[in-house]
Amino acid sequence: MSKIKSRTRAQEASGAIERMYIAMRHLFNRGFYKPMGVSGETLRESLLELRPEIYGTVADSKTELNGLVYILDRLPIGIEQCTYINLTSEEGYKNSSFKNIIPPKRRRNCYRIDEHQMNVEITRGRSDIYDILTHLTFLFIESEKIAEKVYIEEKGTTNRDWKQLEEAALKKKLSQSEREVALSHTASIIGRTFEECLAAHKVFAIKEDPERFLKIIYWMGKIALEELIEGHKRSITFSPVLRERLGHHIHGEIWANTIKKELIKNDLIHRPIHLISANMHSVMNTLFASSVLKKEFANQKDPYEVYELLSQPENTHLRSKVKDCALKNGMIEINDRSGTNIDVQIFDTAKIDFEKINFTFDKNKNKEYPVLFVMDYAFGEQAYETIDEFLKPYKEGDQNIFLNMDSISIMGKAGILEGGKGDLMIPNAHIFEGTADNYPFHNELCAEDFKGEGLEVFEGTMISVLGTSLQNKDLLKFFHESTWNVIGLEMEGAHYQKAIQAASRIRKSITTDVKVRYAYYASDNPLETGSTLASGGLGITGVKPTYLITKRILEQIFN
Repeated sequence: MSKIKSRTRAQEASGAIERMYIAMRHLFNRGFYKPMGVSGETLRESLLELRPEIYGTVADSKTELNGLVYILDRLPIGIEQCTYINLTSEEGYKNSSFKNIIPPKRRRNCYRIDEHQMNVEITRGRSDIYDILTHLTFLFIESEKIAEKVYIEEKGTTNRDWKQLEEAALKKKLSQSEREVALSHTASIIGRTFEECLAAHKVFAIKEDPERFLKIIYWMGKIALEELIEGHKRSITFSPVLRERLGHHIHGEIWANTIKKELIKNDLIHRPIHLISANMHSVMNTLFASSVLKKEFANQKDPYEVYELLSQPENTHLRSKVKDCALKNGMIEINDRSGTNIDVQIFDTAKIDFEKINFTFDKNKNKEYPVLFVMDYAFGEQAYETIDEFLKPYKEGDQNIFLNMDSISIMGKAGILEGGKGDLMIPNAHIFEGTADNYPFHNELCAEDFKGEGLEVFEGTMISVLGTSLQNKDLLKFFHESTWNVIGLEMEGAHYQKAIQAASRIRKSITTDVKVRYAYYASDNPLETGSTLASGGLGITGVKPTYLITKRILEQIFN
């Protein structure tokens, strides 16, 4: 009798993630692969063994609808119709006549080359490739389920449900009764109830294409059937230029140098600089909204209600008023043209009238007014590429101009392992999933800073995962309950801290006592059924934690 214990589900999940990433790097180096062939088998098998929470019933025979909504929000519209998907670097397609298709919830440039091919630009590093390949693997698995359900092998034909769906999907317009008939047949094909199909139809519908759900299921099945019956293999390729450029910080270097030139142009580069990784509204609104929207603040009992108003799509006029005020009082906007998709705001606080805003700044205690440098969220490994390049000295001729970095503050969304959406996580270390790398640090923020605000606050370790879409409950439970004391998961923390430590302790390009602040608010709880990222966004739940963290960061900078 063997004394070797069988592997736990957490160990199996960890092994599956590792195999997926080794396979993805191998396929990238190879330059192409066929997702449903032998070369894509490792990815498919590993994903099915892993069964990530975000992909729900991927391992079952029925189609996973929430996961489908999640991935198609992050992939270009029409990708399910393409047999050939080509991942490229920025290679000049923006200057062509091809229409730029940007997914609703992931800023990446995509181009439909012809009816069979979609090109996807990769400018945000390896994490972007892992993200896309994981989503595509899920899409291919789901499309295979549809093909197997409708194909009658003995006869070499498709069943009646498929023929009815095909007829509806190819029609330009459907009546209510025709739509319901089509949804009834679709329900049989995907193994879901009519009610579930009706709900999915509403979720997928867009103004230009109200029948998008029916077409998505049809095209997923059609492409899979063509491969099954006629041998038209789907293919994913990586352009030679992408393979050559990846890992060389090309986009990050352009991005960083553009910002440093702007700092030099405005005579700000030698002033104390405070980097804040956040969104493009919370710092601006926290500084100027109370001054500009006095009437709105007077009418609301809670100031966070005004920030909720500002977040509503219909209140563009209010956001414009705040932005106009910011631009007149020291804010400089730098819209990204480097390919990183990271926009930037620079605030020269010497031009801010502190008498008119909700912050104080004692000029007697501080020699110089600080410069706030706000950058939009990075994506995974891109955090290292951008911050590593930014913290390097700027070379002007033979001269190295060093940045006067006073603090670096990282605010972001993360998955929480205890608590719920909107709660806060204050880390004291980042550990990098799949490696022994760990980054302990002194966080200038602590749980005490957020007490009494009606939100739960957790302190501990954050795990920087290789991809949020690859996590499963067993693995997360292990991290949470073990001595690692993990309170949440996100994708950038270890990459940020790696760049900060390299610049401050090894390269000495910034001061060794640079202050760091990390604070995250919960976008989901992957340990709770119905609370994963696939269950929907935060909505107004994210407003209070976003502005509370922003306020605490600014208070520390100014005081």
